[in-house]
Amino acid sequence: MPKSKVRKKTDYTVNSASRTPVKVKAGPSGVVYQSVMFGLMLIGLLWLLVYYLGATQEAWGAEGKFLNWMAELGPWNMLIGFGFMVVGLLMTMGWR
Repeated sequence: MPKSKVRKKTDYTVNSASRTPVKVKAGPSGVVYQSVMFGLMLIGLLWLLVYYLGATQEAWGAEGKFLNWMAELGPWNMLIGFGFMVVGLLMTMGWR
């Protein structure tokens, strides 16, 4: 019986075009960018704290509220506070 030919397998080679290094366009983020990023997160936290501690107190002010304008916003204060924090957190994706 004749012997079958043994196939020689070719070695797997990585496509060199897909392994080219990519240069980073810019250096680290500036101090202003970082300050704005952390500042927005802090403003959001402070907004919520002031709302809970100041605008909901019954013993303050002429109409029973310390911050009438903030108390009139009601549940929109949650959106505003968390909105500041989310924008700050989204900025962290661009932080180098």
